[in-house]
Parts: sequence; C-alpha cells; structure tokens
Amino acid sequence: MDTVTLMDAAPAPMVLIGPDERIAAANGAAEEVFGPVIRGYHYITALRQPALLDCIDEAFAAQEPRTIRLPIRDSTWDIIFNATAAPIVDRGGLLLFLEDVSHVEEASQMRRDFVANVSHELRSPLTAIMGFIETLRGPARDDPEAQDRFLGIMECEAKRMNRLIRDLLSLSRVEAEERRMPTGHVDVSSLASSVVENFEAQAKAKGVALGLSGTETPVYVRGSADQLMQVFTNLMENALKYGGDRTNVEVTTRSSDPELHCSAVHVTVRDNGDGIDPRHISRLTERFYRIDTHRSRETAGTGLGLAIVKHILNRHRGRLSIRSELRSGSSFAAVLPLSEE
Repeated sequence: MDTVTLMDAAPAPMVLIGPDERIAAANGAAEEVFGPVIRGYHYITALRQPALLDCIDEAFAAQEPRTIRLPIRDSTWDIIFNATAAPIVDRGGLLLFLEDVSHVEEASQMRRDFVANVSHELRSPLTAIMGFIETLRGPARDDPEAQDRFLGIMECEAKRMNRLIRDLLSLSRVEAEERRMPTGHVDVSSLASSVVENFEAQAKAKGVALGLSGTETPVYVRGSADQLMQVFTNLMENALKYGGDRTNVEVTTRSSDPELHCSAVHVTVRDNGDGIDPRHISRLTERFYRIDTHRSRETAGTGLGLAIVKHILNRHRGRLSIRSELRSGSSFAAVLPLSEE
C-alpha cells in the first residue's frame, strides 16, 4: 500500500512535501482546504498561508516538528486548525497534518461569553444592593421612610439574583440530560390545562382573558412531566409579560405536523401583543438574548427562559416553532412527537 493510498484514507487534511520542497501528495481533505490542483507545485506556491509557510520553514531548518494555530477562512466556511509540520528524517521531506479544532475554540468562546454574561447580570443587582447598604448605614440611618423604600428595592434585586441562579441551575440540569431521552409517558393536554389554571389569577389581575382549546382528548408523548410543565409555564409567563394588559392569550393543542413527517402534537401559546421584529426571532433562544433589555429586566426576565425551553424540547426530540408579526402578536409552539405506545 503506497503513501498516497494511506493518506487518502485519513479524514484529516494531510500534505506530503518532498525533499525538493514540492507537494508530493495530498489527500482529498487537504485539497478541499488548499485547492484541488496543488500536487507538483512548490509548497510556497501551493499553500499560500504566511503563518503556515513560516511553520514549514522552521520545521525544515530545525528538523523538528512545529505546530501553529491556523484559521482558514473562505466565503462559505471558517475553520480553525492545529497545523503540525513534521520532518521525515530518514527520507527527507516533511508531512503536514491539520487537525480541526473549531469545536474546541467554539466551546471555549461559549464558556467565556457565558461567564461574561453571568457576571454582567449579577453585577447590576449587587452594585445596587451595596449602594443601598451604604446609604442605609449613612444618610438614611435615621430615616424610616427611606429605609422602607430602599429595603423594598433591595428585596426586588435579591429576588432577581435568585431567579437568575435558579434559571442557571435549571439550564445546567437540562443540558446535562439533553442526550438522554425521557422514558415516561405524559398527557400534554392535561399539562396544558393545568398551566392555564395555574395562571388564571395572574391573568385576571392584568385583565388578560385566557383561552384553552384542543385539550378535551388525552394526547400522550414520551417525556418528563416536570420538564414539559416547565416549557408550558415559561411560554405562558412570556405571553403574560409581553402580551400586554387587557388582551387575550390562547393556548391550543392540536395533533399532526407534516413538516416533521411523523405524528406530532403542537401546544401553542399565542398572545396579542406588539409582536417581534423578524430579525430577532432566530436569536430568541440564545442565552441572555433580550429584545428590549431594560423592559425585560423590569418584568423580571433573566433571558434564559426560551433557552431552557429549547434544550428541554431537544431532549424530547421536539422543537420550538416561533411565529410573530409586528403589531399582530406572537405564537410559540412546542412541537413534540406523539408516543408510539
């Protein structure tokens, strides 16, 4: 078996540079990165990446392996490689090997963004609480009216931090279980009815009329009752927060979904609020993403509710369907495959 055949069997990009510094062989994965016609060319002409060329030059000069981080950008993709240039001592030449580490870089960036977002979310209420404590110990020490007002604000900020920590823990648990399909069987019609019943008092206080339809017949899915209850609760909370006072919120359950090519059930929560600009819809399930940051914090939002919904539905092999038009309200549908049993 020759060298070219062995290289073609490798999934990672590999380039063999001969003693004459020309490309002696390149597998298919390498040709996808550097182009289909590089064999026979000098490596400087064929590879055309200054950092990579320096790495190869150093490896040739020192006769020792060299590794660099190599981002490759094209009009359709952006990949980050660890490129290793390893001299072939007994035969001359050099073997270039590229390891795709894009997923590692993305995970690292996600962790950095997550820590930055959590720090930012906690900093505001902590700063407010510390400021009020300083005021209560100083100018407001003998002012009962100011003390009551400041303590009320401190309580709200503490509750906000508590909600954030609660949602972070919930998101962490959901992500840990996301790849394990639930084993229980749940009647989503019953869950939808329970959620509407739980929010009746809150809706009445806001002058919102709740509607419920399609729950007369049990509809079973394979899932976790607690997690699906959390999905419907989060969707209902959002509808009441952002749907406006003295409007309507409709909860409907219906079966079948031709888009999934399988038997499924939709549990849809629709409000008659201001609607959502289409440019925001694709990002609504991102952690901490808010359309209106100031309004969201005033309404006690943490920016994690729909992220939790997305991960729970992923675990249940379902999806979240969002439809909205400005000034025409929004609908959020949890789409779940029906249980086969």
